[in-house]
Amino acid sequence: MFMSISTTGSTESPATDLGFLLHKHPGKVQRFATSHGEAHVFYPEAGDELCTAALLLEVDPIALVRKGRGKGRGGSPDFALAQYVNDRPYAASSLLAVALRTVFRSAMKGDCQLRPELPGQARPLRISLPAVPANGVGDGGGPALVARLFEPLGWRVGATPVPLDERFPQWGESRYVRLELSSDAARLSDALQQLYVLLPVLDGAKHYWVAPDEVDKLLAAGEGWLADHPERALITRRYLSRRWSLTRLAMERLELARLAEADDREVEEIDNAVDDRPEEEAQEQPRDQPRDQSQQEPQEPQEPQAPRPPSLAEQRREAILAALHESGAARVADLGCGQGELIGAMLKDARFTEILGVDVSVRALQAANRKLRLERLPERKAARVTLAQGALTYTDARLKGYDAAVLCEVIEHLDLPRLPALEYAVFGAARPRAVVVTTPNAEYNVRWETLPAGAVRHADHRFEWSRAEFRAWAEKVADAYGYAVELRPVGPLDEEVGAPTQLALFRTRTATPEGGGPR
Repeated sequence: MFMSISTTGSTESPATDLGFLLHKHPGKVQRFATSHGEAHVFYPEAGDELCTAALLLEVDPIALVRKGRGKGRGGSPDFALAQYVNDRPYAASSLLAVALRTVFRSAMKGDCQLRPELPGQARPLRISLPAVPANGVGDGGGPALVARLFEPLGWRVGATPVPLDERFPQWGESRYVRLELSSDAARLSDALQQLYVLLPVLDGAKHYWVAPDEVDKLLAAGEGWLADHPERALITRRYLSRRWSLTRLAMERLELARLAEADDREVEEIDNAVDDRPEEEAQEQPRDQPRDQSQQEPQEPQEPQAPRPPSLAEQRREAILAALHESGAARVADLGCGQGELIGAMLKDARFTEILGVDVSVRALQAANRKLRLERLPERKAARVTLAQGALTYTDARLKGYDAAVLCEVIEHLDLPRLPALEYAVFGAARPRAVVVTTPNAEYNVRWETLPAGAVRHADHRFEWSRAEFRAWAEKVADAYGYAVELRPVGPLDEEVGAPTQLALFRTRTATPEGGGPR
């Protein structure tokens, strides 16, 4: 199994800097032990203008068989037919990927203590592999698959099919290609990370059992490029040997990474799901009614008390359901669905025939799935619900076509400069017939005895509006996107400060061009 990496240079920036990047001296032949054989690193040529480093991996087929016994899936596609005669010692596969990580670990990390400025520099690179399996198995194969994987990363791809036997061209082509990747400006660390991931993807198999820690390895090696790759689903599925539970987990984490990068935020800031209790009932229920000191005095035994008044969270859900019924909505998108409390309420009402729950937090969606017990519901009832990950500050084709959208206690979790993006994504691009928005009434906060003066109700709230501020925002959005808006109080009404929650019901008023309104 053979691979070469070449670069060009000049007297001022010699090509032999490749030796510093790889941490391998151009004047030496070095040998490294791997789990299935020996790896040799040497330089066929090393000069100021051209330098080539070669990795030769000698695989011990006996060790491969012995260590692979009982591993189940993950070996060569031909392994069951020919344990001792197969392509594993010759074709670039997960064996070569593991050798890359073993031999060039520091180079993959971008570490170079002697010349710390080198790893961040892009340089001309040419990578050659004489035998790379490009198996299709339902995903297409051959040179086309190679191009789909490497060209979006900026590589010029030369993939020449290897004939089954050059003496008998009528036999056709094998599943192998001669691969040459070239780039005028690429970082070596990026190239090695991409090869580490994509060589097993092309092969479609691994020589070891794919455990859950492979997800972490994939995301670490794919940092900075995999989340935006157009074939990330195919890459993830094949890298994880089609283990669907791991693939689903990796795809969720990749989507979070993509959204975090787009928003210039940390993943932890976006995936900020609350704990297993519903936020409203964990945070606000003790404050639903102002405290009455008389209630804390000892009481004589009395007849069974009347049912407790509904919590603010329950009153809010009832108000939202009433607004949805009023708008005649049957297909509803719950945007920022959290742990699915509103979805659960809508599931009990047969008038809601299709419900989409969207949240940026994977943990919140997992909690919603558990609480709704979708896998235990009757098939027809469970089919009414779809849970999806997404960010509401980006247009999303999945949101189009719904009768109504709900933003229940969502807008206050956004930084104010990001609010116009949400407005456009919901009111401009998705444009449902009705939109229901609820948000805290900041004026009512003085009635919460446990809330310090000037504080907001939840640690993640970026703002809380007074009734006048919410009205001004709602009327501005309605005018911009062709909606009529009606504001309603939710919860116990105080003559001085209003109700604890304020609700706005938007309904389309005039036809505007699709995607109309300010961006």
